[in-house]
Amino acid sequence: MTQFFDQQRVRQAFDKAVDSYDQAAVLQKEVCRRLLEKLDVVCLSPEWVLDAGTGTGEAVKPLQKKYKKAEVVLLDLSEAMLQKAVRQGALFRKPHQVCGNIESLPFAEQSFDLLFSNLAMQWCNDLGATLMEFKRVLKPGALLQFATFGPDTLKELRSSWQKVDSAVHVNNFIDMHDIGDALLQSGFAEPVMESEIITVNYKEVDTLMQDLRDIGANVTANGHRQGLLTHNLLKKLYEAYEVHRQDGVLPASYEIIYGHAWVGKLDDRSVHRDIEVKFPG
Repeated sequence: MTQFFDQQRVRQAFDKAVDSYDQAAVLQKEVCRRLLEKLDVVCLSPEWVLDAGTGTGEAVKPLQKKYKKAEVVLLDLSEAMLQKAVRQGALFRKPHQVCGNIESLPFAEQSFDLLFSNLAMQWCNDLGATLMEFKRVLKPGALLQFATFGPDTLKELRSSWQKVDSAVHVNNFIDMHDIGDALLQSGFAEPVMESEIITVNYKEVDTLMQDLRDIGANVTANGHRQGLLTHNLLKKLYEAYEVHRQDGVLPASYEIIYGHAWVGKLDDRSVHRDIEVKFPG
């Protein structure tokens, strides 16, 4: 379950994409909307909410509206993204902001009642360690709600590149069942997993490639260098992708995995409910 991303490269890619992200992130916004809808059926009155991997802050206003008394904390690896996200908060209810890695959260134990994470977990180097961090900062009885990518994400692009060369141009993603197992191994209770395929259609492959660059998602795991993308290589890619064209468009499939799980409550002993959140600086 371990991947090896150079987090500095990931940060730089998202810093660079901050101005183009919102226009290109149609899929990410739709998944965020669907993930937020799943909270409608959950009875929860959180005091502290963590938006882990907030990006440009698509979930900020909905979370503040849904949980009017909660303090919302935004965390992202990219400081540029974070500065844009914090502006999404209500005028007199600015969210807290912390620049950091979800694999090593800079918060005290049992700080949050809800951890919300939309399409960020796929950038983790160690899913198990990340889930342990999530559990560490969640209170007993707290909820983890997340969406991430599954193995069939960008399957058309992956198979097309495989016809061109042996380099890895599309990252691998973890299977839903393995994520569910990792949740249990990390000590979460009652995990619920589901998946769906969302297809985005393009007229040309280069538009898909540009969208991936515009959202900062063109970083591959360490050891999987793409090398120089020459005109000849790209031409071969475009030709290989043409076999997927249907009704005049080229599909790009995204397997979206949704999950939620609870932090098991302590036995009948009373739980210390004071909040301690360690903000850097």
